[in-house]
Amino acid sequence: MRLDRLELEGFRNYAVCQRADFDPRCNVICGENAQGKTNLLEAVVYLSCGRSPRARTDRELIGFHSTGARLEAGIFSRDRDFQIRAELRQGQRRRLWVNQVPAKTGAALSAVYSTVLFRPEDLFLIREGAAARRRFLDNALCQLRPRYAAALSGYTRAQEQKIRILRDSEERPGLLETLPEFNEQMIRHGAVLIHYRYQFARRLEEYAALHHRECSGGRETLTAAYQTVSTVEDPGADLSVLTDWLRRHMEEHQTAERTSRLCLSGPHKDDLLVSINGREAKQYASQGQTRTAALALKLAEREIYKNVLGEYPILLLDDVLSELDPRRQEFVLNRIAGGQVFITCCEEDRLPSLLGGKVLYVEDGVIG
Repeated sequence: MRLDRLELEGFRNYAVCQRADFDPRCNVICGENAQGKTNLLEAVVYLSCGRSPRARTDRELIGFHSTGARLEAGIFSRDRDFQIRAELRQGQRRRLWVNQVPAKTGAALSAVYSTVLFRPEDLFLIREGAAARRRFLDNALCQLRPRYAAALSGYTRAQEQKIRILRDSEERPGLLETLPEFNEQMIRHGAVLIHYRYQFARRLEEYAALHHRECSGGRETLTAAYQTVSTVEDPGADLSVLTDWLRRHMEEHQTAERTSRLCLSGPHKDDLLVSINGREAKQYASQGQTRTAALALKLAEREIYKNVLGEYPILLLDDVLSELDPRRQEFVLNRIAGGQVFITCCEEDRLPSLLGGKVLYVEDGVIG
């Protein structure tokens, strides 16, 4: 799959309509800081799944002096051409199209093409809290599995409603009578989340272990174990069994939740436990080891996409190489062939000569 063309208008700092045509192999996006390089990659991600990797709401994507934003892309995927369009308007619901046919959700966009985004903050994925690793799993699975995206959306809505009920229950005790309905929604959707997270984590560990071993010169072994609620004895069990285990967990925490007025039970507390040579990386690994582990996880994500989709996703490296030492830079550059790649940097340096492709310059929201 590849991105052939991108048009932006009113998106972030791209106030005036900008169009860019891309090389099918490698595209190096150059420019000083705060000129729009990351915004360009954000638009590519948004058109692949209907979600921003940075913004919490769509209105944050609309430029300060604009009332709306337009994003369009020409994509070649599954041996055919696609046109994707998104329109964002202040105070209105967004509108999405695939080949001029309205799309209800971002899942329709993910069915066209996929992206893997690697940012400098991802190098700290191992050291951060569980929320960062859950977000890593969610972002990957929402593009790969439409059912997962729907379950995550349903689970989040039910969880937010439950939190409001628990929070307001002291002044309005009658609200607690509605809790069973939202608990059941969280249980049903949560079982789907656990099912897919476990399957993804197994494949992730398989590929990440290989990458980490290669980058460490065969000296280190990486493992990545999926951790969910304590009553789930086997996250690979059937959905009906997972549902029963989740229900039991929620019943056991019911009194504590009502007393604390907090949502304590469910896969919204899941984690991915990464270890190196049998020791938990978050606590014991060096900075170099955690960076190598993060590289391995992101490259493994790309391999999983390739196996599921039959072709590499579009890989977006947002100023990551500048954060790596020469050895790790070489490791990444030697493993990104075979699909389309976008790399942002402040200076051209040696990337075009190493990888071939095209160089584009971004200055104050203008692509040249």
